[in-house]
Order: sequence, then C-alpha cells, then structure tokens
Amino acid sequence: MFSFFQPNRNGHLRRVMALLEEAHLARIEHQAAAEHHGALARMYSERAKRLERELYGSAQMPLGDSSAKGQDEKAVLYALDPGRRIETQAKA
Repeated sequence: MFSFFQPNRNGHLRRVMALLEEAHLARIEHQAAAEHHGALARMYSERAKRLERELYGSAQMPLGDSSAKGQDEKAVLYALDPGRRIETQAKA
C-alpha cells in the first residue's frame, strides 16, 4: 500500500539508460556537425586561395604578354552572387 514512497530501482535504471542514449545521440549529432563545419572551412579556404590567385595573380602578369588565351584583355572578378560578373579593364 505504501510502496509508492519506496524508491524504485528499476525506474532509476531506466532513466539512466534513457539519458545515456540521449548523450550518445547528441555526440553523434555533434560529430556530424563538426565534420560538416570542417568541410565548409576547407571549402572556404580553397575558395579564398582561388580568389586571391585570381585577383593578385592577374595583377602580376606581364603587361606586354599577348598570349593570354586569345581573349580580350579584361580581368573578370566574380561577385558573391554567382550570376553576376564584374569586368574590369586591364591596364595596357
């Protein structure tokens, strides 16, 4: 009749098991997020290097070099919007 006030060991173990499972799921979610953020960091690092090469590499090209792929002498800078291109006239 008064077993309601008695500690239930099985209930405590079930609660601990539920918390343990929750902790494992949180660890997996955070590992996946860390992998995702690591991949994004690598991607943005490569993008920054590519943009720096494009920006500073074109400025260091010899001005009298006419073998620049037979294209017009305009350096192309890409805006954040992939559909936009900003063309700048190269100095001759």
